[in-house]
This record gives sequence, structure tokens and C-alpha cells, in this order.
Amino acid sequence: MSLAYISHPDCLLHDTGQHHPERPARLSAINDRLIASGLDMALHHYNAPMVPRELLEAVHDPAYVARMHELSPQQEMIWLEGDTAMGQHTLTAALRAAGAAVLGVDLVMSGKAGKVFCGVRPPGHHAERGKAMGFCFFNNIAIAAYHALTDHSLERVAIVDFDVHHCNGTEDIFAGDERVLLCSTFQHPFYPHTGNDCRAGNVVNVPLPAGADGAVFRQAVEQHWLPRLEAFAPQLILISAGFDAHQADYMAQLNLVDSDYAWVTRRLSEQADASAEGRIVSSLEGGYELHALARSVEAHLKSFFGEI
Repeated sequence: MSLAYISHPDCLLHDTGQHHPERPARLSAINDRLIASGLDMALHHYNAPMVPRELLEAVHDPAYVARMHELSPQQEMIWLEGDTAMGQHTLTAALRAAGAAVLGVDLVMSGKAGKVFCGVRPPGHHAERGKAMGFCFFNNIAIAAYHALTDHSLERVAIVDFDVHHCNGTEDIFAGDERVLLCSTFQHPFYPHTGNDCRAGNVVNVPLPAGADGAVFRQAVEQHWLPRLEAFAPQLILISAGFDAHQADYMAQLNLVDSDYAWVTRRLSEQADASAEGRIVSSLEGGYELHALARSVEAHLKSFFGEI
């Protein structure tokens, strides 16, 4: 099984300002850990292309896409909302981050890779059809799903999101679309204060209370995600891989550990083997305590190899 790693130096140039948690050091910590662990040598590396604009406009409101291009600053950083900063390199980084997920789909669908991890920033799962928020500009994983459905003619794509924050953007884009099964766990009540009231039949939201640990998370996955995934039989699994539910992460109050991420990755890999010819594309979302983030990504990738 070949595992592709997609990233780009432009993703390090996205400037969020001093003391912002979604900072370039996140990718540097991951890269350093992959080298130190020896995993880097086992990965097939690809540079992320820029996502085609027509794909952006198919998933996001074209007026919103145009506005993001128009707002892109030449010098001074601007704030689109309370925590979402846009600098002179942000647009390019966001286009690369979405392009990485699209390339990931192409790689697994062509058989050039069995599984893919996109080590990119900015993240994407809070980006709604016409709104940037929560550090996100374009919804990377939603764009990948649309590409798989339309350009690769898949009929069933599953999106799984274990970030500590609810994937409001992905839900906004795909709620009610029966070609997509969206499964998520998240701390609730918590930012962005969504996910507890969705009635769409293709959405499986499992809110977790503050303090929930790996046992609670695993039970939620086994009881709510896995039966729906088995029944849906996705032809491709896409993962919004946020690692900020880790007990060491200072942004939230869940208590997962590295081995929980390895466990859920194994379970998803088993489903992918059963219905999707093993195909998984995973894209980085949250995770802000650098050591915990790097270790969790290592566990995630080793689990793809069957090492954990």
C-alpha cells in the first residue's frame, strides 16, 4: 500500500499573526516528526497544485469566491471575522490546500496511491458555501468530495470528521445530498455551536460532552458511525483529520490520546477495504498543541500502514 503525502511550501507562508493558534509551526512540527520517526522516507511526496476555480465555484458561491480573490491583501493582514486572518499569501495557500485534496482524490482513483494525507493549511471544514470562518476559507474536503462525485463519477462518498469542532461548513454544503454520508464527532456545546439539531438523513452528528475520553469517543464511533458506514458502503472515504480533541490541546476539553486516532484510522481503513478498494484521502484540519499534533499525525499515518 502506497501512502502519498501532499503539501506545499506556500502553506507555510499563510500568516495569521503573532500568537494565533493556526500558525505555520503546525506543519513544521508534523514534518519534523515524520523525519524523526522515519515515516518520511516511506511516503510518496507530491506538491499541491492550485485548485481549479471552476471547482471552487461549484462548491462555494461564485460571488464568495470572487470576493475572496478581491479581498486578498497585497501587504497588510486583514480580518474576515474575529479569528480568521487573511495575509498576502493566504489566498495562494488556501488554493493549494483545496488543490491538495483534489489531487489526493485523483491519486487514489487512478491507483497511484492507496491512501493520501494532505499536510496543508489553512484548514477547511468551517468554510460554508458563502462564508469564511474558524480559520477556514475554502472547504477542502467538500471540494474533494464534489470532485470525486462529478469528475470520477462516484455514487457514494463518505466524509468523516473527528475534529473537536463541528464541521458546520461541510454540513452546510452537503446536508440532504444522499450521495454523501457525513459522520462527525465534536465537543458540544462548543464553537461553532452547531451540529446538535441537524435533521438531514445523510448526516450522523455525535456531540460529545466536555471531558469525554477515548472510551466515549470509541463507543460513539462503534454505535453511530460504523453501522451507517457499512450500510452506505462508500466508494471513497474522505477524512477531515482534526487532532484538537487531544487531551494536551489547549483549545478544547476532550481527552483523546494518540492511540485513539490510530484506532479510528484502523476502523475507517477496514471500511475502506470492504467497500472502497482501500481508498482514503485525509486532510489536516485542527490540532494546535504542536507535540500532540505531530504525534497524532504520526499515529494516523502509521495506522494506514497497519503499524499501530
